[in-house]
Amino acid sequence: MRGWIRGLAVLAAVWSLVGTATAQTAPREPARPFVFTGIPDQDESRLVERFGRVAAYLEGRLGVPVRYIPVKNYPAAVTAFTNGQVQLAWFGGFTGVQARKAVPGAQAIAQGAEDAAFKTYFIANAATGLARAADFPKAIAGKTFTFGSRASTSGRLMPEHFIRQAFPGKTPEDVFARVGFSGDHSRTIQLVQSGAFEVGAVDYTVWDLDTKAGKVDPKTVSVIWESPAYPDYQWTVRGDLDAVYGTGFTERLKAALVGITDPAILEPFGRSKFIPVTSEAYAPLIEVGRSTGLLD
Repeated sequence: MRGWIRGLAVLAAVWSLVGTATAQTAPREPARPFVFTGIPDQDESRLVERFGRVAAYLEGRLGVPVRYIPVKNYPAAVTAFTNGQVQLAWFGGFTGVQARKAVPGAQAIAQGAEDAAFKTYFIANAATGLARAADFPKAIAGKTFTFGSRASTSGRLMPEHFIRQAFPGKTPEDVFARVGFSGDHSRTIQLVQSGAFEVGAVDYTVWDLDTKAGKVDPKTVSVIWESPAYPDYQWTVRGDLDAVYGTGFTERLKAALVGITDPAILEPFGRSKFIPVTSEAYAPLIEVGRSTGLLD
């Protein structure tokens, strides 16, 4: 009997060692990828370049796989964020407001240093004879005019706000001979430069980037007005990051974004650096959105 008991004890010890070895060698479950997107506000190749560099940088800082997924338009970026397909997004001011309104707990965590006081350029084809001036160019009335995306802050929301201020009681459709929506800022520049539209509204950073890239012919298209400042782009995160990736993950992400110093990452954004921000900084856009009828 004692021999039998000793045999069982030995067998149990062996199974214990096997179980321990199995636990030590079993592969760990791979970390859930951290996925982000950004509004498609300019040339697609430029977007892939800049967001690809952000993904590589964040993966190194956060210790989880990081993936960028492109979207076709501004509303698609908001939808991807709302349904949890992405956990982080580079939004314009207005799309950020829309996304945070749709996702309780979502918050703005960082913006470009230039985004605290952003601006829109009104640009015109040289054939119009319009020249740059400090005051709003009321001579654009009766011309053809293109906005950017319908949900763009610098290409639609704020330009429409300034147009309504300049022409009280009138909508853009009342002011212009024809109104269009290009879809993105680079396309706005191309349409005005080609003469397809006489005047347009564009993000000033995209104008500067396209000018440096040699895509703007100054003899054909030029800036005729610079708008007053307003808050714009920002990085917005969902409120469930810490529950999914661990306590403190949101703060680590914010620190990583604010800590970007590599010009190869910053220059494609047209930003000198990223700085901390809160959702409250975008309250003025909520009021403008409601006054123009673009936000419920």
